Amino acid sequence: MSILEAKVKSVLSGDTIILHNIANPKQERTLSLAFVSAPRLRREGDEPFAFESRDYLRRLLVGKVVHFRVLYKIPTGANREYGIISLPNKTQLPDQAVAEGWLKVRDDAGKKDDADDTAATVERLQALEARARAESNGVWQDSDGRINSTSELSDPKQFVDEHKGKDINAIIEKVLSGDRLIVRLLLSEKEHVQTMVLMAGIRAPSTKRTNPSDGKEQPAEPFGDEAQQFVDVRLLQRNVLINVLGVSPSAQIVATVKHPVNGNIAKFLLEAGLARCTDHHVSLLGQEMSSLRQAEKKAKDSRQGVFQGHVAQKGSAAGEVEAVVARIQSADTLFLRSKSGAERRINLSSVRQPKPSDPKQAPWQAEAKEFLRKKLIGKHVKFTIDGKRAATEGYDEREMATVNFQGKNIGLFLVENGMASVIRHRQEDTDRSPIYDNLLLAEQAAQEAQKGLWSQKAPAAKQYVDYSESLEKAKRQLTLLSRQRKVPAIVDFVKSGSRFTVLVPRENAKLTFVLSGIRAPRSARNPADKSEPFGQEAHDFANKRTAQRDVEIDVEDCDKVGGFIGTLYVNRENFAKALLEEGLASVHAYSAEKSGNATELFAAEQKAKDARKGLWHDYDPSQDEDAEETSAGAEPANGTNGEAAATRRKDYRDVVITHADETGKLKIQQIGTGTAALTELMNAFRTFHLNPSNNQPLPNPPKAGDFVAAKFTEDNEWYRARIRRNDRDNKKAEVLYIDYGNSETIPWSRLRPLSQPQFLHTKLKPQAVDAQLSFLQLPTNPEYLSDFVNYISQETANRQLVANVDQQDKDGLLWVTLFDPKQSKSGDQSVNAEIISEGLAMVPKKLKAWERADSTLLSALQKRQKEAVDERRGMWEYGDLTEDD
Repeated sequence: MSILEAKVKSVLSGDTIILHNIANPKQERTLSLAFVSAPRLRREGDEPFAFESRDYLRRLLVGKVVHFRVLYKIPTGANREYGIISLPNKTQLPDQAVAEGWLKVRDDAGKKDDADDTAATVERLQALEARARAESNGVWQDSDGRINSTSELSDPKQFVDEHKGKDINAIIEKVLSGDRLIVRLLLSEKEHVQTMVLMAGIRAPSTKRTNPSDGKEQPAEPFGDEAQQFVDVRLLQRNVLINVLGVSPSAQIVATVKHPVNGNIAKFLLEAGLARCTDHHVSLLGQEMSSLRQAEKKAKDSRQGVFQGHVAQKGSAAGEVEAVVARIQSADTLFLRSKSGAERRINLSSVRQPKPSDPKQAPWQAEAKEFLRKKLIGKHVKFTIDGKRAATEGYDEREMATVNFQGKNIGLFLVENGMASVIRHRQEDTDRSPIYDNLLLAEQAAQEAQKGLWSQKAPAAKQYVDYSESLEKAKRQLTLLSRQRKVPAIVDFVKSGSRFTVLVPRENAKLTFVLSGIRAPRSARNPADKSEPFGQEAHDFANKRTAQRDVEIDVEDCDKVGGFIGTLYVNRENFAKALLEEGLASVHAYSAEKSGNATELFAAEQKAKDARKGLWHDYDPSQDEDAEETSAGAEPANGTNGEAAATRRKDYRDVVITHADETGKLKIQQIGTGTAALTELMNAFRTFHLNPSNNQPLPNPPKAGDFVAAKFTEDNEWYRARIRRNDRDNKKAEVLYIDYGNSETIPWSRLRPLSQPQFLHTKLKPQAVDAQLSFLQLPTNPEYLSDFVNYISQETANRQLVANVDQQDKDGLLWVTLFDPKQSKSGDQSVNAEIISEGLAMVPKKLKAWERADSTLLSALQKRQKEAVDERRGMWEYGDLTEDD
């Protein structure tokens, strides 16, 4: 009789096993041990010691390669084969099991076979049985061997609640598919439960099955048999640890199945590409789901199993990109502006705003949008594109992105606060958030805490009254608003560069708001309309700076159609001033004077003119004349001529030139009581900042307009300064040293607070005063203008001069003639005259009235200019520039 070799797949009872071909596991045969019998395992109740008998054989044989001989067959019924088994360690069955008392010798053993070796075998087994009985081993012991084994759970949810979080010892009785198992839970020595368990976190392809409703056979899904075989070989009839987590919608136990040594079997199925992660179990698994996602990704990357045709999603070519949040369309849709100024719309990955179609969620739609607006509008964020959704009926193509602000995922932030829900993706969706599992967990936590849209109570609807609807309503509200200063508001819509719709939450008011003191060019209202020059630029600038921003408004008056007129502050800065500085508006003199901001607004407009920005791109300074010259044909004040009305002043002051900027404008300090006070202040200022206890950095990032203490790069001394511009990305700021007029860009680390009362600008006003040289028209050519700046800087450096203040503008700008008291004796020997002689400036063709009044000085200056032209000095090196005029 031949000896065969096979591997033990499973043990059906203490006397019967299933073997499979080592090379081909699908080839199986059932073998019963010869001459013996074991207690039966039955659905209606096990016989005494049936489980222990089988368990003895299971522990001894499952998964091992054995040798066996078939001694005889019983052709009736199951056509079962009977034989003996030998293990590599020479252990032989059934002898060993009989000796341990877990098998009984059959009463009819060997009676149908008269062979001598059969008789000898039966006799040996009977002797071993007699010894086991005498020693009360196995089934011969006196104790009750019954185990209470149930096959159904009456209340799966209650069972989970009782055992959740505990590791339960168990045996895998049957593998139905890669993720569905029949498990014997060993609750105690005498209490067992057999039930179906679903592996948590995965879904494996199904195996071939018959539909019980119609009897039709459904074929296995691709890799379904392989997944079942994978688990079968590794877990069938092995001891495992079961951690029950919950129940499925069909009341089946969902649990983690852990190998005693290698851990969660689901991870190995995923790595082999024989299952996919399922989102339904994320709330049960929590953070453990991330390790399963990594295992799935490993299979995708290597294209194993069900992922053989997987095409990896292309990541964003730009990676993480920085941008500014320009507009909030809804709680899941943002408009981001790149550094180049381009805007793009993105949707937050895997996140959905409160559904307008859901009566319970709809009231939270505006609340969620406002929640996100307060958090993000105008802020610098980083985003990564996770995928795109193709255009569908009613929807454009959408980019799905992860947005992070200060290291916090915005989608997660919304879900945690109950301001958004999580999209349930299809299994094949690739545009999901990389932290999708965390989003699902956050949503569950928000639901349990009844936050936001999950609360039982809907938010109070915010109803805004439109007071600009009519002049009558506007006048009623004007009385209330005009008494208040800097009322908090939100820019809801930008109508043009100087016209807005604003919301005033504390008054439940909606207003049309118009900037006072300026006129911005009109932008096109529709595609067929045409905007005024720079109208669209002004509109875009206003959109960029104010749309959806928190602002403050000072209401002064209302217009004829119900619009409210006043000042709008963005980050505490007058927005009308910002428009003027960009050359995107002009000063409306009457309303500027009425509002009281005229000086500030005229100065901002002049700044744009000097820089040739926007409306002033072709600005010619010679076209500017004083107000005395603007009334052509008007009667002079003295009844003779207009010249006598405007005369050049005689106002001599000792000064020092502290700075000449690139446009040719000067900063001067007047020597006198202010100089002494500045010297005293600077000595105290220096002593204060030498004290280590005062080495305090700025508490917050600086803002444009803030007064600070700044450490000048050239001498490493501290000076009073004001923030001009702020670079948050590089943590640098451009500062203007208010007592000297020069500026530079320095790191925030070289800034300190200027909050000490003794050093404030209100205690001693800034000592650097704006000034410009009289009787001079500076060259527009950058090279010649640079020559002028270099000349004035070198000639006046460290020199005390005398300045005659010929005239003072409304914005405080001084027009001066400079003299060196040691060299100059008359006006034609001034620094101004020397500049004309050097060909670094010219006598203006269009003079101000007070300049024309001094004809003697003008003649002398024009003579010097002629000499400079004839000798081809400076700007005249290529001849007379004015010949073509």
